[in-house]
Amino acid sequence: MTFGKRLAVLRKGRKMTQAVLAEKSGSHISMIRRYESDEVQPTLEVIRNLSLALSVSADVLVFAEAERNPDRELQLLFEAVNQFTQEEKAVARILIEALILRHDANRKAKKAEDQH
Repeated sequence: MTFGKRLAVLRKGRKMTQAVLAEKSGSHISMIRRYESDEVQPTLEVIRNLSLALSVSADVLVFAEAERNPDRELQLLFEAVNQFTQEEKAVARILIEALILRHDANRKAKKAEDQH
């Protein structure tokens, strides 16, 4: 879903008109229309103001649900990590960062291989 579609869905879900959202966010109504139609992309300041007006985090406006939240199985594991001591959390962080680096290296190697 695009930014504009997410913005429109959130606005309508809060039973706001474009005029009300424009007023609450300090934007002009024509800009709200342009954001919702994906004609233009808002600045970070505008995203901040829109998120405050809609009472959501900027993440909700910018990212699709699947882009920001881990799948349920990993989420449960991350919740368990919250019970760790600071030292155990540091070890978990190192392991996760190493896995991410490995994943990125494999992806780049595959991409380079596919280009040849």
